Amino acid sequence: MHRREFLIASLLAAVAGRAAAQPPLKPWAGIVTPPLELTDVEGKTHRLADYRGKAVLINFWATWCAPCREEMPSIERLRAALVGRPFAVLGVNVGEGAEAVRRFQSELPLHFPLLLDRDTRVSRGWGARVLPATFLVGADGVARFSYFGELDWSSADVRSTIEKLMRG
Repeated sequence: MHRREFLIASLLAAVAGRAAAQPPLKPWAGIVTPPLELTDVEGKTHRLADYRGKAVLINFWATWCAPCREEMPSIERLRAALVGRPFAVLGVNVGEGAEAVRRFQSELPLHFPLLLDRDTRVSRGWGARVLPATFLVGADGVARFSYFGELDWSSADVRSTIEKLMRG
């Protein structure tokens, strides 16, 4: 095997090993789904209750968080793949202002609401102590799964879980 082929094979093995090593979504450990009511960068209020009937991915993130920035494109791919289905994404920025979030959005166009949790009250209520922290809520409005850290949200196994949540 030539050096170039070895490097390519090693890279592919590392990527496959990383994908296989990703822990699965964890069942929600909380007793009650926390409330969520925040405004987006345009000042529009979003309440989790307004999304009843849809599966919702809630992602807590910050512009300074490298893993958050890395996983955002996969969240956008997932959202785009499920357009027209009972699914929504809410990105909750933790502790930053609208201007920082707008700058981020100009660098990485995202087509889901980016909400502002400036005082981190909502993030703490959800237990988002590390970033990124993501929660999946069923169509019934009940939190079902959580994941802490970076994940490829557009992967087939994650999408399958979300499709089950959409069906109720």
